[in-house]
Amino acid sequence: MERCGWAGLEPIYVDYHDTEWGVPEYDSRALWEKLILDGFQAGLSWITILKKRDNFREAFQGFDPNKIADWSVEDVERLLGNPGIIRHRGKIEATINNARAWQKIEANEGFDAFMWRYVDGVPLQNRFSTQADVPPSTRLSEQVSKDLKKEGFKFCGPTIVYAWMEACGLVNDHILTCHRHDACAALAKPR
Repeated sequence: MERCGWAGLEPIYVDYHDTEWGVPEYDSRALWEKLILDGFQAGLSWITILKKRDNFREAFQGFDPNKIADWSVEDVERLLGNPGIIRHRGKIEATINNARAWQKIEANEGFDAFMWRYVDGVPLQNRFSTQADVPPSTRLSEQVSKDLKKEGFKFCGPTIVYAWMEACGLVNDHILTCHRHDACAALAKPR
């Protein structure tokens, strides 16, 4: 069974690739959680985040942006003392900030609707033959990044946004020979 080259052989990575990556996500809170985790991944490997994801979920109260939006400097300090997560002040502070930005978008139109409109509600189906063909960012991810920053988001550059779009199934970047390409393509129904 062939997989995308980045999936490697480690069971946690293989499971993530085979069950989650590229599956269209329509839940506003879950979309936000994954964007935050992709921001924490900046400068690190994704497997580091996967191995710490349960710790993150506990430390960040299930990634409930409505709870996190009320956090203060005391919460930042508490998280900086938590060895189970990535202890980066800027990323922690950005998470609190991004929870507040999420609340505004959620109240206005829904974060899910805001994000899925970039692909007209239907996942983009790429047809890359090799992992080397997959770009680190695109003009679309540059636009999404720019728009998120206008809304007040931080740690959401074009590369982070593109990785997030792939993970959340807005873009199907499983390579053509990967056993998940066609399975994820079959999930590409209008939102």
